[in-house]
Amino acid sequence: MLPSPPAGAGVDPRLVVRAQAGDREAFASLAAGSIGRLNGVARLILRDRDLADDAVQDALVAAWRNLRALREPDRFDAWLNRLLVRACYDHARRGTRRRVVELQVAAIDEPATSDAQTATALHDQFERVLGRLPTEQRATVVLVYYLDLSLPEAAATLGIPVGTVKSRLHRALQSLHAIVDADDRSSIQKESLA
Repeated sequence: MLPSPPAGAGVDPRLVVRAQAGDREAFASLAAGSIGRLNGVARLILRDRDLADDAVQDALVAAWRNLRALREPDRFDAWLNRLLVRACYDHARRGTRRRVVELQVAAIDEPATSDAQTATALHDQFERVLGRLPTEQRATVVLVYYLDLSLPEAAATLGIPVGTVKSRLHRALQSLHAIVDADDRSSIQKESLA
């Protein structure tokens, strides 16, 4: 149900080593190759485009500043994911930004198909349901199901034990099922009253 992340072939460790030596163009290449994935992850975790953009920027700035501390250049993606999740947590804690509501409106002269309506309804339901989860559970769901990280990789990215990742996923999935069931019940009640 989650959209698939942008495809990535991994990072060339030689490019990371060049960036660690201060090569700005090498870092720009690393950032350009990661920006789509980072934006997708941040938007799923934070549920706000502006906050997500800020978190991605903060993660990339932290990466540039701390790149020399990265001991294993072949782990750049995992390290960058961890920086991003931390930045997302920081922005979620602050949460002072005003919420923006976006509406998608179909053009009047273009009839909407039932497949498009169904896809839109499912997407909207997914967005509502995911948005109700606490940030920590949402981040765990995104890392495991969107980035397709293994449980140990997600635990390393979040800086928590594997057991905590498992319990967060379990609670998140229970919450998701409960929310979907409640939404279904309320829509059935609305239909019966109409």
